[in-house]
Amino acid sequence: MSKIDTMAQDFLAQKKIAVVGVSESRETGCNLNYKKFKDAGYTVYAINPKIDQFKGDPCYPDLASTPEKPDAVFILARPEVTDQVVQQSVDLGIKHVWMHCMMGTKPGLAENMTSVSQEAVALCRENGIQVIPGTCPAQFLNPDFGHKMMRGLWRLMGNLKVNGN
Repeated sequence: MSKIDTMAQDFLAQKKIAVVGVSESRETGCNLNYKKFKDAGYTVYAINPKIDQFKGDPCYPDLASTPEKPDAVFILARPEVTDQVVQQSVDLGIKHVWMHCMMGTKPGLAENMTSVSQEAVALCRENGIQVIPGTCPAQFLNPDFGHKMMRGLWRLMGNLKVNGN
């Protein structure tokens, strides 16, 4: 099993997941992952400081506002937001962070379409947080045909390698 597969399994073994970046105004990959986590039986916390509810569930402004500490955090937001969320994760002692990038885990890919912040990746590693710097949980958690194809293509292209941790 590859390192990314092991890391994805470790992340998906967590029971309480905060999903940062959900949106009520448009359908996003973040919304898809929230639904996939919820449908798979996870306790899921929606995080977005601009909304109070998401799909009928409470939405929290930050990680510290959730009713209980999440075990893991999935982020699909701008890299500047990722920096803030990772600092919150450090402060709360959260040990699993997944930063979304649709193109895989290779640094520099899709720079204008990624949640990955290299500074946040370094902060995770310095603080013992297992970080997945790219790709998408939907490629690993009950993936649909399109997400299976993306995972296979990114693996073939060498875009699913993770260094560090």
